[in-house]
Amino acid sequence: MEIDVAGTGVVEIYRMLVGLVTPRPIAWVTTRSPGGVVNLAPFSFYNAFGANPPVVVISPTLSRDGKKKDTLVNIERDGEFVINAATERHAEAINRTSAGLPPEESEVELVGMATVPSRRVAPPRLSEVPFALECRVRQVIPVGSGPISANLVIGEVVTIHVDDAMLDATGQPDPRRIRAVARLGGDHWCRTTDLFDQGRPA
Repeated sequence: MEIDVAGTGVVEIYRMLVGLVTPRPIAWVTTRSPGGVVNLAPFSFYNAFGANPPVVVISPTLSRDGKKKDTLVNIERDGEFVINAATERHAEAINRTSAGLPPEESEVELVGMATVPSRRVAPPRLSEVPFALECRVRQVIPVGSGPISANLVIGEVVTIHVDDAMLDATGQPDPRRIRAVARLGGDHWCRTTDLFDQGRPA
């Protein structure tokens, strides 16, 4: 099979791309509206891209009608967000928060989660997750302008919260304890519990 991207519909390209580029970690992002409503939404276009300074990138794509999602609107206005851990324990809640609620309704309340104040940014973090990354925006880069077009949000991590129970004997995060989940194509998800180790070459 060979696909000519220029001659193929955007939804078909999206489905093919997210089915091939896997697994994709999930950023469960909290932001805050002008009225103080806490928005909570998952994004699987996400990863860490540097450590000096510590940088993450998420991409809240435009919706299929070409409109900006609440997360992107809040980020562009306030320049702050929090990435909360997406774990197996909360997989159902993560999925439910992908629903398109009106801006005046909070997904945090929808799924019955609790929040605690962040230390250095205005949006709160979820209290029940094993880690959270407080972020300040360095840059937002729109890529395209139509439905499902990307918006690369480059965030600098300013505070890291980690539950000590998630660390191994050396003080490093233990994936067996965190039990993260990730997105595949379609309705498929995966767990990070089938592990194997390989030492780096000298």
